[in-house]
Amino acid sequence: MTIVIIIIFVLVVIALMIYNLSLYKRIQAFKVQNDRFTNLNILQDFINIVGSDFSVEKKINLINEAIVEKFQIKYSTIVVFDGTDYVVKSSNVSKDHWETLRKLHEVDIFSDSIQTANPKYITVNNNNERLIYQEKEFDRAKSAIFFPLYIDNVYLGYWIIESGVPHDFDNIDTVIFETVKENIVAILKTMDYQKILENIVRKDLFTGLKSAEYLYGDGKKIIDQYTTSAICMFRIGNIEEINKYSRQLGNKVIKEVSKNVQKNISESYIFVRYIGPKFVIVFSGVEANHVFDFINEIKESTENLKISLIKNGKRNEEIDLKTKKQKRRVKKAEKIEVSPSLNFAVATYYKGTGIEEVLKKMENYLDEANSKESKINNI
Repeated sequence: MTIVIIIIFVLVVIALMIYNLSLYKRIQAFKVQNDRFTNLNILQDFINIVGSDFSVEKKINLINEAIVEKFQIKYSTIVVFDGTDYVVKSSNVSKDHWETLRKLHEVDIFSDSIQTANPKYITVNNNNERLIYQEKEFDRAKSAIFFPLYIDNVYLGYWIIESGVPHDFDNIDTVIFETVKENIVAILKTMDYQKILENIVRKDLFTGLKSAEYLYGDGKKIIDQYTTSAICMFRIGNIEEINKYSRQLGNKVIKEVSKNVQKNISESYIFVRYIGPKFVIVFSGVEANHVFDFINEIKESTENLKISLIKNGKRNEEIDLKTKKQKRRVKKAEKIEVSPSLNFAVATYYKGTGIEEVLKKMENYLDEANSKESKINNI
């Protein structure tokens, strides 16, 4: 009887061990799936941030906030090398310590990490020690992982995460953070292009209007507040003919046309000089079929303008054949008066699509149209 009880007990223990092992495997599998799900969520967060209408600086801060929140990291700092200086782009560390974080590339252990492009993990054994790079922040961080940032062998800077607990990152899955690092690199590169775009927006000297680049940056933020918008591009069709008379008169025509259009449209609409004699009006949130009457009014009032220029008379030196003496003749001043001829193209822009593609299509249409054409076309 005792033997039977012992056998049953052993079988129960074995069954519990098998069950516990199975449960452990399930928990581990669930943990792996959960980590993957977390990574996908973080990646989606990054994609959403990059695709948002925020400024470059705001995007970097949002990325860093997402890292801290999703991974429950105490401190996270992104430092970028701009070619001459190291700049702290985002950090949840007190600004009192930014100067130290900005100079981590000077610390030997991190300098080697940059040279080899490999991450470096450092920690202390107890709370009485401090990390090698710390100066006046003795109690703040006790372990850290340093990630150099590269893209196509081009050095961008570094990312460092820190904890106030010794050996806190000993068992962390560094593969996850390598994935995050690669996403930071990709985002920094993407935002570098955005920064360039934001900086090349200029004011046109003749008209005082913003340049076409405005439509791809700050302008697009306004446009994308609506699902659809009407985009109108027009060209001064007879500008080449006017320039033959006088380049000065051609410049005056461009100024007067832009001035007349600008005073006739609402400030809520976007009006830019696209290139040369081409201009763009964006009617944000307005259907294309609702702008034709308004555009026609603008077209008529602009084409009714009489733009003139006085050309000064020229002095000619001639020799009188009878007296053999020079005499001057002054040609009278000449007044040139012209009216602009405008050719319009209208299209619908849908939020989230490529506005540059819509503009290119309109530009090609206007460039290929007959120079004498003066219409409003929906394309």
